[in-house]
Amino acid sequence: MTSRVLAVAVDARDAARLSRFWSAALGRGEPFTWDDATGTTYVELPGEPALLFQPVPEEKSGKNRLHLDLAPPEGTGQREEIARLVDLGARVLDEAEGHPWVVLADPEGNEFCVLPPR
Repeated sequence: MTSRVLAVAVDARDAARLSRFWSAALGRGEPFTWDDATGTTYVELPGEPALLFQPVPEEKSGKNRLHLDLAPPEGTGQREEIARLVDLGARVLDEAEGHPWVVLADPEGNEFCVLPPR
């Protein structure tokens, strides 16, 4: 037996807002909330793996140590997908000249990459 990824946890200043961006970006179901034993409210996006947005008081600082790589859906080009994500609230950080990916940031500055269709 091996472990499996149950969820990817993301620190967020505004967990509800960030979960709405990622729900639209990934076509996930409606976010739902739950509270831990201390009363902290988490926002979760269903799927495999789930995305879990946990509230934190501080702003993001520094580069992500882990990021998501996205590919456009079939029939959509990389540039079209980047434009859609920017319309949702992402911003382009680096065109990564010489590489097949483009680095974007979500509304709270978390980096992710968009690759060509696969």
